[in-house]
Amino acid sequence: MAQKESHTDRTEKSSPLSLAPIQLAEMGKKRIEEFVNMQTELLDKLQETNREWFDRAQSEANLVSEFAAKLSNARSIPDAMAACQEWTSRRFEMMAEDGKHLLADTQKFMETGARLVPNGWLTNAGGGSA
Repeated sequence: MAQKESHTDRTEKSSPLSLAPIQLAEMGKKRIEEFVNMQTELLDKLQETNREWFDRAQSEANLVSEFAAKLSNARSIPDAMAACQEWTSRRFEMMAEDGKHLLADTQKFMETGARLVPNGWLTNAGGGSA
């Protein structure tokens, strides 16, 4: 006659306390490696995003510099108005691009962060129930 294993018996067999110290060390080592890999990936994404936004700030500074040069070289009100319209048009294009970049960057970070949940970093961090 086959005996059914009780919930307590199953829990004791899968409990970290029933594991050998070597197994616990290996589990800990694996978790630390996963954490370090995730931190490295997040840092790489942050550095990439930082470079992209720095380049963006440089292009905006160049746009302002070009605008100032055109405005100072304008010899009539229509020339000044044309420079202002050109700058305004380009600035609105850049703001739309900034919005798209911000959305894409946010999505990258959310996807990376969401991968923490299945690995248990966020759900098991407290070690118990809430």
